[in-house]
Amino acid sequence: MELRIENMTCGGCAKSVTRAIQSVDPNAKIETNPAARTVKVETTATSAALQRVLGEAGYPATANGTGAI
Repeated sequence: MELRIENMTCGGCAKSVTRAIQSVDPNAKIETNPAARTVKVETTATSAALQRVLGEAGYPATANGTGAI
């Protein structure tokens, strides 16, 4: 799935986003792109679970594009 995170603007933000996702699924495959403000995740967690933990970490996320969530 791909999520858009408007306030992920630097490498430090990307690390925080990665840690938040790993708190839900330690085995998730995560690809962050601060320049595009997106994160691609291969995970067993739901989109809702990821959006919840990212919001709690200060990085509200929305589903990006029309891909499967």
